[in-house]
Amino acid sequence: MSKPTITLLAGGVGGAKAAEGLAASRYADSTAIIGNIADDDEFHGLWVSPDIDTVIYSLANQIDRKQGWGRVNESHQVLNELKAFGEDTWMTLGDLDLATHIMRTKLRYEGIRPSVIAQRIAQRHRVSIPILLPTDDVVQTQVKTDAGWLSFQEFFVREQCHPDVLEVQFEGAKSAQACPETVQQILQSDVVVIAPSNPIVSIGAILSVPGIQQAIENTQAYVIAISPLINGKTIKGPADKLLKSAGLSVDSMGVFHCYENFLDAMVIDSSDESEALALKNTGLDVLVSQTFMQSIKDKQSLLEQTIDYALSCKKLRVA
Repeated sequence: MSKPTITLLAGGVGGAKAAEGLAASRYADSTAIIGNIADDDEFHGLWVSPDIDTVIYSLANQIDRKQGWGRVNESHQVLNELKAFGEDTWMTLGDLDLATHIMRTKLRYEGIRPSVIAQRIAQRHRVSIPILLPTDDVVQTQVKTDAGWLSFQEFFVREQCHPDVLEVQFEGAKSAQACPETVQQILQSDVVVIAPSNPIVSIGAILSVPGIQQAIENTQAYVIAISPLINGKTIKGPADKLLKSAGLSVDSMGVFHCYENFLDAMVIDSSDESEALALKNTGLDVLVSQTFMQSIKDKQSLLEQTIDYALSCKKLRVA
């Protein structure tokens, strides 16, 4: 009997943790991951893909777990030298990490598809799970604040998420074309899992690419989202701030409204169990579990629970 085809939509640290959980699970060899490319930007002439690299480094156990991104045991000699030249170095890029960006930029100049480049980087780190991109075109998250428009990295890293957010847009999304293999992956899936990532700027960026959300709406897959909120707060990142800026409640219902056009179920933390009834009243299936992922055992347990639940609910619906 063939294993079910699983697709994970992942961005940020929450997405990387979910990816690790899937990689450790019994569903690993029938899984693919769609990552967020809208955080990408150019630094020191190099093209940097923070979310894609975070997923790859995490799966390769090369991530700096203390800060949540970059390579473990990094040095920063290149960055220190750039600083001595008077360059802005607020975007922390380690020496090993820079090698990845140099190679990515070189291959982009050679005309190689970013999707192919992502696979090459994954292969270098012996990551066997396919890492798919929503598009090979450039899509970039822009955040409007009182001081004007900022790139996501300026808002997230340089300004440390402090400014109030007035608006979010995905520059280039309207004209972008979805990668055909990514659309096909969604359409052939049995379960689509939305990681506990920022629903506005991580998952929202993926969905902004024409054809991606449409594929999720048209797939026969069961679509289940893990809430990034625990007791109304995020473990890491500005999801709560961005939900509020979008006029949504900072709770499970607010997350639901980001995905309501295609969602079948949500996984919420046990501390938010009181919100389950309201979600069920919308027609959703709801799994209440411990969603805080610290150890690899936590990650594996949550992702296996999520997929097992999705498959059982899907089977009941078909019956």
